[in-house]
Amino acid sequence: MTDVAKITDSHCHLDFPDFEEERGAVIERAREAGVHRMVTICTRLRNEPAVRAIAEAHEPVFYAAGTHPMSAAEEPLASVAELVEIAKHPKMVGIGETGLDYHYTAESADIQKESLRIHCAAAAQTGLPLIIHARDADEDMARILAEEHRNAAFDCVMHCFSSGAGLARVALDLGFYLSMSGIGTFPRSQEIRDIFAAAPAERVLVETDAPYLAPPPYRGKRNEPSYVVHTARVAADVFGMSYEEFAAQSEENFERIFSKAVLT
Repeated sequence: MTDVAKITDSHCHLDFPDFEEERGAVIERAREAGVHRMVTICTRLRNEPAVRAIAEAHEPVFYAAGTHPMSAAEEPLASVAELVEIAKHPKMVGIGETGLDYHYTAESADIQKESLRIHCAAAAQTGLPLIIHARDADEDMARILAEEHRNAAFDCVMHCFSSGAGLARVALDLGFYLSMSGIGTFPRSQEIRDIFAAAPAERVLVETDAPYLAPPPYRGKRNEPSYVVHTARVAADVFGMSYEEFAAQSEENFERIFSKAVLT
């Protein structure tokens, strides 16, 4: 790996077919770019063994598992016990992604809410951070997260944050973290950048959500973990930091919330 600042891609999907033919090369390119650690996300629990195998096969890769809200109506409802059992694996470092998506799947709102509450309980029980997907559901998301956090506290990352300032404030007030994806780098995303600028730098992560949402200069192409450095450069500008300063801050943030993924 070249002598560059180390950084983590806190959310990607290395099990997706987009990477099937060159997964090892994608991981190596990330390492060469300074991305020394990646969290690959299982979005359907029936795929957990395959996602786990990727983490087991590649030293820089950790994983999280849960039921994506857009799949909640298609998949068996997870149980707290099932998630707690999966969380025993040494490279399983987060619960989710879970959440609410009323943009594409509003018709399954009730089952999404039930699934979300189960994942919240599992995060509280395991001590692993909850990973949240939220789209067009700010009011319900804020209410449920606040209610569940009062029931039993947990840590949480608002993955690929692109919701409103109100949800950001609720999340930050609960001690949660906001994660910037390639969306935050797009020219028309000034409102999102302003939300991040108002957040403490100590509560910000960066991610790719690969293979989706590639930042410039790769927008419109398949995203991959090495491209997180481009998002991080924009985040550094948002906070008035050098890239190296922001990379160090985001590493500290990541290891604070994803403490199970600290490399030794």
